Amino acid sequence: MPANKSNEAILKHQLVEVITKGNAHASFEEVVEDIPLKDLGAKLGNLPYSIWQLVEHIRITQKDILEFSRNPQHVSPEWPDEYWPEKPGPANEQEWLQSLEQIKKDRKAFIDLLNDPAADLYTQYAHGEGQNLLREALLIADHTSYHMGEIIVLRRLLNDWND
Repeated sequence: MPANKSNEAILKHQLVEVITKGNAHASFEEVVEDIPLKDLGAKLGNLPYSIWQLVEHIRITQKDILEFSRNPQHVSPEWPDEYWPEKPGPANEQEWLQSLEQIKKDRKAFIDLLNDPAADLYTQYAHGEGQNLLREALLIADHTSYHMGEIIVLRRLLNDWND
């Protein structure tokens, strides 16, 4: 990043990097790449979720954070029922690919919001309980990376992860 950039521009750049690339871990795209369809709904041991359920949870939560950040009238889903899908796997490959595409689309929309020149990272939203754009960006990065780690564990248990 050039030295003449403002501190806020540097911070926004770093937020985008951690949301899209992970920095200290695999990216979302790497974590979900080439998973066999048969493995998406597998629940192993005492784990209460499948890869599909984790990915859908990431999608639903990220969409909620995006909408909360750009729409003061947004109503969040009911916790926890509406943040987790009931069925363990997608109906078919198309549903899986649509979920992945929606995650990418919503992530891009959040990054566009973050990179808007008028975007203020620090001012609390008039709605909510003290949240601001910086907190929501960190929440997306933190929440997504947490569940990506769980997906990697499931893939390892399924003998489907090489690193």
